[in-house]
Amino acid sequence: MRTVFTEHAPAPAGHYSQAVVHNGTVYVAGQLPIDPATGEKKLGPVEEQTEQVLANLAAILKAAGSSMDKVLKTTVYVSDIGDWPKVNAVYAKHFGTHKPARAVVPTRDLHYGFKIELEAVAAAD
Repeated sequence: MRTVFTEHAPAPAGHYSQAVVHNGTVYVAGQLPIDPATGEKKLGPVEEQTEQVLANLAAILKAAGSSMDKVLKTTVYVSDIGDWPKVNAVYAKHFGTHKPARAVVPTRDLHYGFKIELEAVAAAD
């Protein structure tokens, strides 16, 4: 088992790793819309937040020796299920024809007032 860290995604703010690779599988911790270069919390429209979350995911996957087209499953937490069509449109743009298994979990509150958090499981190279 190895842990993954990249400066191209937000540093963990607690006792966890950005990702863990074990037996050819990458387990990516929940990603929030935080710009890793500036530490800025993206609190704008859900589309902007989703873009940042997926950029963070892609950076972690790259550091782990994987990529977006190797994602097996995602879990997407949204604070307002009414935002789902907007989130799904950005998600579809980033994944293209690749369609990982997915769960969408409506939740009342996310850290710092964010509208989205996403975790993923992917195959490693």
